[in-house]
Amino acid sequence: MKVKFLGHAAFLITSDKGTKIITDPYEPGGFGGAIGYGKITEAADIAVVSHDHGDHGYVAGLSGNPEIVKKSGSQEAKGIAFKGVPVYHDASKGGERGSNIMFCFDVDGVRVCHAGDLGHPLSAEEIAELGPIDVLMLPVGGFFTIDAAVASDIVNALKPRIVIPMHYKTEKCGFPIAGVDQFLAGKSNVKNTNASEVEISKGQLPVSTEIVVLKPAL
Repeated sequence: MKVKFLGHAAFLITSDKGTKIITDPYEPGGFGGAIGYGKITEAADIAVVSHDHGDHGYVAGLSGNPEIVKKSGSQEAKGIAFKGVPVYHDASKGGERGSNIMFCFDVDGVRVCHAGDLGHPLSAEEIAELGPIDVLMLPVGGFFTIDAAVASDIVNALKPRIVIPMHYKTEKCGFPIAGVDQFLAGKSNVKNTNASEVEISKGQLPVSTEIVVLKPAL
C-alpha cells in the first residue's frame, strides 16, 4: 500500500487494488485561516473521521462520494473491516473538547491505526482493545492533543512497527502547537524521507519501531 501525508491529520492510503482511504479530511482555510493546507483533490472511496471538528471531519469537501466511517465499534466499508476504539480529545474524559475515535484497519495485510485527536495517555484496557499495530499515525504537537512526551510513551506501549507523526506545527498550520522536532528529539530510529508518500508492505516492515517523517503534500 501507499501512504501519502496530505497535511495536519489527513492521509491518503491507497491499497494495492486501488481502494483509496482518506483520514480526517480538513477544511482548507478553516479556523480563521489557521488551516493553511490546500484543498484535498484526490477522490476517496472511504473517508475515516475521528471526530466532527472542522480540521478533521470535512467530508463535504471530498470528491468520489466516499463511504463514511465515523462510529466506534466494528464496521465494514468497501470490503475493509474497521474497528473504532472510543477515546477522548482531552485528559478530562471529553469535558474540554469532546470525544475522539482511534480507527484500526487492515490494508494489504498491514494493520493501520489512526489516532485522530487523541488527548490523553492510553489505559491498559484501551491498549489491549487496539491490539497489534503495524503503522500508527499519531498526533505529537500538544495543546489540542497529546504532546511529544505522551506520544513517546504511547509508542513505547503500543510498539508499532512504523510511526508516522501528524498534527504538528508547520508553516501552513497556525495552531499554537509544537513542531515535530520535539517528538523526534533524542530518538535514533528516525527516517526523514523529505517526501510526502511512502510505500509500505507487510514483508518489509522494520523489526523494531521506526519513525517515518513525511512532508505534507498540500
